[in-house]
Amino acid sequence: MLTTFIMAGIVLFSVINLAGLHTWIERKQSAVMQDRIGANRAHVVLPWKWAAPINWLLKPINALGLFHPVADAIKMFTKEDYIPPYGDKLLHTLAPFLSMTFALVGFAAIPFGDVLVIGGREITLQVASMNVAMLYIFAMASMGVYGVILAGFASNSNYAFLGGLRASSQMLAYEITLGTTLIGIVLVYGSLDLQEIVRGQGKLLFGWIPMWGILVQPLGFFLFLAAGIAETKRIPYDMPEGESEIIGYFTEYSGMKFGMFYFTDFVETILVACLATTLFFGGWQVPYLAANGFHFPWGAEVALPNLAVVILQIGAFTFKVLSFCWLFMTIRWTLPRFRYDQLMELGWKGIFPISLVNLVVTAMILLMLG
Repeated sequence: MLTTFIMAGIVLFSVINLAGLHTWIERKQSAVMQDRIGANRAHVVLPWKWAAPINWLLKPINALGLFHPVADAIKMFTKEDYIPPYGDKLLHTLAPFLSMTFALVGFAAIPFGDVLVIGGREITLQVASMNVAMLYIFAMASMGVYGVILAGFASNSNYAFLGGLRASSQMLAYEITLGTTLIGIVLVYGSLDLQEIVRGQGKLLFGWIPMWGILVQPLGFFLFLAAGIAETKRIPYDMPEGESEIIGYFTEYSGMKFGMFYFTDFVETILVACLATTLFFGGWQVPYLAANGFHFPWGAEVALPNLAVVILQIGAFTFKVLSFCWLFMTIRWTLPRFRYDQLMELGWKGIFPISLVNLVVTAMILLMLG
């Protein structure tokens, strides 16, 4: 039990800090893409003479603007918390907590390593080991829409209500595609347990190619990306928020409640990146790395202690997740927003039928091979 609490704390700390860092990445990556300097005005300079060495160490952090997420948090916490006069106070307050909570609890089922051995005791590097982890994650992700629709309803604003309706219909359209797409992964690896799916990706095709999901379900991977990004409600799928329009479901929110909705988008982005890594890019797998070291197809072996193997696995998982976060941010600052009818048409008439075809073809191939 204590081990589970410690792992949960580490995962929660890592996700929240990475999501906070995303607010800085969004500014800096867009600035690099648009030939700008980006955020660099939130400086911390200590006024005392004895603090000169500390100020010298803070110079590169100030230059990069890394204190901007801290400044954002201070601003959000100190701004007025406004509730519309005719809004529902309880639901208005509850909505952002629902959205953030359901986004965060999904990480409990994400495996970020295999097994850590301490004093002869084996610890599975997954907060909650469950044989239906995939169902759990998508159940939690589906519950997140309640926070969105309640935000639109409780504000007693036509604009916010319209944003909430857009969000619910969009998430319904793309969640069905998301689930259909991932049934192919379940068929290939024969499990709903994410840890077992990752272990299955450690097998070798033709004796030398790691059997990652991207190789056995290439079409499913691109369908997953299209539907997964839609679930984060970010450009080009940001109709529920409409940052350049006055229709967002959190139009009537301010202060830290608005900050929680804003923060939830980044948490969901990280969750989709973790799922893409886990299901299609081997998760914590490093090619040819087994529990006791490297075993190469040509016969060479390199023995490693368990701690070194675990560090390599966690490092590989982190690198893959950060790579997907970078990709999602690049897409966000590259593609224009869809028109709403185009978005729904893409969901129902585009990627959903393709996901069904992908599922049928996968089942037929497995039947012939089986």
